[in-house]
Amino acid sequence: MPRPGSHHYDVRRTHLRKDFEHRGVPDEQADDAANAELQRDNPPQPVGPGDRAGRPRGTRGTSRDDPSADEFAQPHAGGLVLRSSAFSDHAVIPDRYSFEGGNTSPPLEWADLPPGTRELALVCEDPDAPGGTFVHWVLAGISPETGGIAEGRPPEGAVVGRNGFGRRGWGGPRPPVGDQPHRYFFRLYASDRPLDLGPAPSADDLRAAVSGHELATGTLVGLFAR
Repeated sequence: MPRPGSHHYDVRRTHLRKDFEHRGVPDEQADDAANAELQRDNPPQPVGPGDRAGRPRGTRGTSRDDPSADEFAQPHAGGLVLRSSAFSDHAVIPDRYSFEGGNTSPPLEWADLPPGTRELALVCEDPDAPGGTFVHWVLAGISPETGGIAEGRPPEGAVVGRNGFGRRGWGGPRPPVGDQPHRYFFRLYASDRPLDLGPAPSADDLRAAVSGHELATGTLVGLFAR
């Protein structure tokens, strides 16, 4: 069995989840059933401080091809929690948020912003795309007073960037049919200054603007396959 917390473990869990769905297990219970079967065969081991925990954390991920693991200085030690009410960290993104399933942007919420945060910005990327890292969402100009993003609409006043489909806003997962589950990194940046980005910024524009001004990041990873 794959090691708990590894990408292979996530892939195996995704396949099990689909098996349970085909057996008629309700969607909201399929994740729990898949986790229970995996943990029965390979009980989770205690993790050290450098291992990935079971909840979103404020430090950068260390998974393979993490698109920005080495691009910035170490974030604020207190971390920044990023999560979604629609899916758990390293769990399957529901189909309604996929490109072909409705293309609705998922809800997000966050906590533990560091003192001095002046602006929040968000990028969602797929590092497993066959042509290289693919951008699915770029948002900037998010007020620190905002506690999250509602399903299907950006926060009021946010600057909406351009995704890899060439459109502004959310572009849902659409990996090649038959691929192993792709990973979708949602990364929230807390900046110590306004980023002053123009309309329709790219992910590279956002990263260049926040470079040297990042107080913390929060990361959430979703999985999706067709």
